[in-house]
Amino acid sequence: MINPSDAKLRGIADGDIVCVKNNRGQCLAGAVIADDIRQGVVFLWTGAWYDPDFSHPQNQDTHGNPNVLTHDLRTSQLGQGPAAQSALVEIEKFEGELPDIKAFETPIRTS
Repeated sequence: MINPSDAKLRGIADGDIVCVKNNRGQCLAGAVIADDIRQGVVFLWTGAWYDPDFSHPQNQDTHGNPNVLTHDLRTSQLGQGPAAQSALVEIEKFEGELPDIKAFETPIRTS
């Protein structure tokens, strides 16, 4: 989800495929333009199956998994809770041919 002002600045329309990225990784997702998202903030649902494209230079996730954008540090040694529910990212309209989503395909057995 992206604020209409932010989407307009980036040439993103509702339903466009976007690339969400930072220095940790990047993933593809569908854009939903929403007035109830604060300007300067984007929202990406958790729960997408991890689907990396290892042929891409940044091993881009093709299925919108936000874990590729967040750190994996814990809140403390005692609590061990995840502290990864936010990250600084950039978002841009995806250009080019979309990669196949393979997250739901049965893995090929190699042995």
